Amino acid sequence: MSYNTFGHLFRVTTWGESHGPALGATVDGCPPGVALDEGMIQHWLDRRKPGQSRHTTQRREPDAVEILSGVYEGRTTGTPIQLMIRNLDQRSKDYGNILDTFRPGHADITYFQKYGLRDPRGGGRSSARETAARVAAGGVARAVLRDLMPALAITGYMVQMGPHHIDRARFDFAEIDRNPFWVPDAQAAEDWATALDQIRRDGNSVGAMIEVTASGLPAGLGAPIYAKLDTELAAAMMSINAVKGVEIGAGMAAAGLTGVENADEIEMGADGPRYRSNKAGGILGGISTGQDVVVRFAIKPTSSIHTPRASITRAGEPTDVVTKGRHDPCVGIRAVPVGEAMMACVLLDQLLMHRAQTGASGPVGQIGG
Repeated sequence: MSYNTFGHLFRVTTWGESHGPALGATVDGCPPGVALDEGMIQHWLDRRKPGQSRHTTQRREPDAVEILSGVYEGRTTGTPIQLMIRNLDQRSKDYGNILDTFRPGHADITYFQKYGLRDPRGGGRSSARETAARVAAGGVARAVLRDLMPALAITGYMVQMGPHHIDRARFDFAEIDRNPFWVPDAQAAEDWATALDQIRRDGNSVGAMIEVTASGLPAGLGAPIYAKLDTELAAAMMSINAVKGVEIGAGMAAAGLTGVENADEIEMGADGPRYRSNKAGGILGGISTGQDVVVRFAIKPTSSIHTPRASITRAGEPTDVVTKGRHDPCVGIRAVPVGEAMMACVLLDQLLMHRAQTGASGPVGQIGG
């Protein structure tokens, strides 16, 4: 299986399976001399790990990261950083009943059609467990960004769960870390808890929409054609397990706008250009404007559910599939830190490419003055 690597100058290769002995990431291209230790990465992994509330899978994994290379005396050396996370709470027997059947909505059938075999234990590489490695790599990226762009803040949160939306009039960043849904709306968090409890009791699952913003980003990151900042972000978010759609700024809603409504008017401020709106999501022509970069992605409902679904066996015979085991009734909850990690990796990669091309860490063209 190829294509396990993403990034250009800051490159991340993930490895491992859901029920193997371990999984992890190899991070190449990290600048030398950056302060980094396991605790700095663990902070982000702890936000993603399972079993932290009744609304996520009850698989108990500490997700303790180990740094095997690339760091000496608390600082990066510039050589590849090898990160490992051991799997300690696998229950492979839960998947014995689907050894020869395909779960509807899951990658079981396409993996078998492509490779002629598959790992039925939690889905192998197609499991959301793979995203732990991305979060670990994102922790490395954040450590570098902390030095190179100290004003940068990356924040992810849920804005929709199934048919339930947040009320933007009640948007409160302080609420995000106060509830298990990472939702900036206290009332929505309370309502969603009740709704998700019923979904779990019904043996069902539900999808979600995640929004990730990056503030404090300078203008000038990205390139006009094949390395557009929005192109790279869309690809990164789309690569996350279970993601079925990505949009930047106004996104799909831009199709219903007029030119007058969509144009982010510009005026000159004390510190340079400023915009009266942000329909563009902080990116114009593939290049950052200096506004907040806003990305949203849609997560489909978890395919492993306790409600029988019609499918076929490897022999082509009809059957009903019920997936046993411990699964997220809304996998979108734990996708929030994953989206943040992918944003961090892309932004660092783009910053390094910008510096390589222009020799500058901020905008080259100065306006006004």
